Amino acid sequence: MRMKHRVVLVTGASRGIGAATAKLLASEGAAVAVNYFQSAEAAEKVVASIRTAGGTAVAARADVRDQAQVHAMVAEVENALGPIDTLVSNASIGFPVVPFIEYPWEAFEAKLTGELRAAFFCCRAVVPGMAARKKGCIVAISSGLSRVPGPGFCAHSAAKSGLDGFAKSLALELGPLGIRVNVVAPGLTLTDATAWQPQEAKEAAAKRTPLRRNGQPEDVAAAVLALASDDARFITGAYLPVSGGVQML
Repeated sequence: MRMKHRVVLVTGASRGIGAATAKLLASEGAAVAVNYFQSAEAAEKVVASIRTAGGTAVAARADVRDQAQVHAMVAEVENALGPIDTLVSNASIGFPVVPFIEYPWEAFEAKLTGELRAAFFCCRAVVPGMAARKKGCIVAISSGLSRVPGPGFCAHSAAKSGLDGFAKSLALELGPLGIRVNVVAPGLTLTDATAWQPQEAKEAAAKRTPLRRNGQPEDVAAAVLALASDDARFITGAYLPVSGGVQML
């Protein structure tokens, strides 16, 4: 029960890594808010799964790129569960995978600003309360592509690189207030977000991975738990790859 008495907001938690993280943190004793934007039915299934297992969870709708919606969501969650002391900034903004020479600026800008607006607004909404209580934890979900780019992923790489820099800045500024900020960077992870990739490509990636397999959402969730729990009480500003060894620091 490493997260007992903790209140966690997981953004983009109706599926994939976010859903796995919400379930794992709840199983460790946290009361979890499952944020979603459009997938209400999927979010409610995550909540139902947590409750069936004996945990505490609520669904919380908001487009995390919208500041007013974020503040309303945080108020709703804190009214239902109590003060938020842990934020998992997981919501990712969709983007086309095309070569740079064909990339429309509008799509690039939407990914870059959307990703950073989501992180910025969520942090601005929860940090004041954390600072007042002199304790808090933020885990941002980045990507291995923020440091090792791939063809067609220029917008994703740029957006996640910006997220990495933002998290390091917060770790520096918020550390004196008792707030830890860390980054988890998944490699190729088998979720519906990567379902479009050919099976042959996934198998080839697994062969190039030292641990000889692709990642699962639960692998990333376990890394989030490790950084969010008090076991990591003296860790802040870290960048943790979860890639089976593809990315070694």
